[in-house]
Amino acid sequence: MHEVLLPQLTETMEEGTIRAWLKEPRAFVEAGEPLFEVETDKMNVEVEALESGYLCEVKVAVGETVAVHTVLAVLADDLGECPGS
Repeated sequence: MHEVLLPQLTETMEEGTIRAWLKEPRAFVEAGEPLFEVETDKMNVEVEALESGYLCEVKVAVGETVAVHTVLAVLADDLGECPGS
């Protein structure tokens, strides 16, 4: 399992608002592929997945504002690792 964290995109960024998830739950995500869109005080940006895996669990819904380094989602190497599989 791999945690997807809200990255600190600028030196002054303290929080971000999730504007969109670009993959559906249980979909496979390739490393480097856009995974979600976040709005900060300075910009809107698509954030790429750092690792490949299945999007098992989304912990932060669209519209929620969270602090930098908050766990947003969980990726799994195998779909069978996801809850409810």
